[in-house]
Amino acid sequence: MASPMVATPVQLRTSTGRLSFSSSPSAAARRRFAAVRASAEAMATEKLGIRVERNPPESRLSELGVRQWPKWGCEKSKFPWTYSAKETCYLLQGKVKVYPEGHGEEFVEIAAGDLVVFPKGMSCTWDVAEAVDKHYNFE
Repeated sequence: MASPMVATPVQLRTSTGRLSFSSSPSAAARRRFAAVRASAEAMATEKLGIRVERNPPESRLSELGVRQWPKWGCEKSKFPWTYSAKETCYLLQGKVKVYPEGHGEEFVEIAAGDLVVFPKGMSCTWDVAEAVDKHYNFE
């Protein structure tokens, strides 16, 4: 949930030296606020070797060329998987619990809107709770 921006009266001195009051933030302040919010929303976390960036801005997806990557999908299922190369993927839809091998019952949950990086060599089990549609790229 985004934090609401609160307008506070601000005292401004004009070029003539007169004081004026403004209760709305400047365009520059609104841009800075939007950039900070987008940055916080796109903050990446890493757990059990899996890097997850929640709701990255479209500019980030464009920078990576995500929309040109191939697509893959699957229905609700559970299966083992080993990454023979580093994979970056962007989930368009779905919800998955990924259980990396060697971590017992610990898992990383990924869902629509997540940009995810799986390291080369990782073996895991995918427990797909909601059908997945994703763009993917192997490096």
